[in-house]
Amino acid sequence: MMRNEERLTQTLAALANTTRRAILARLAEGEATVNEIAAPFDMSLPAISKHIRVLERAGLITQGQKAQYRPCKIEADPLKEVSTWTEQYRHIWENRFDQLDTYLTQLNEKENNNE
Repeated sequence: MMRNEERLTQTLAALANTTRRAILARLAEGEATVNEIAAPFDMSLPAISKHIRVLERAGLITQGQKAQYRPCKIEADPLKEVSTWTEQYRHIWENRFDQLDTYLTQLNEKENNNE
């Protein structure tokens, strides 16, 4: 079993690629075969398969077995771990947004006073 830190690192590495994020977005709509996943991309089936393997290793997707085909489906747990990890930085973002809001309010007041 992969440790949480290793899993988070692998998940973030998998999410760093635009194609893999697009694959996850497609699978968020429902399971799909590799051919269905590959359809909108201008790349070879082996290239898409490599992206799928990266997502599988990160635990972000699984492939099932239904008759002759192997549909892929998204797995939410690794995404929840990313969300939990980023949540610890929420106070920093909120503080920065508050500072920006204060700055913009001051600019608007200056602009209104100069009119």
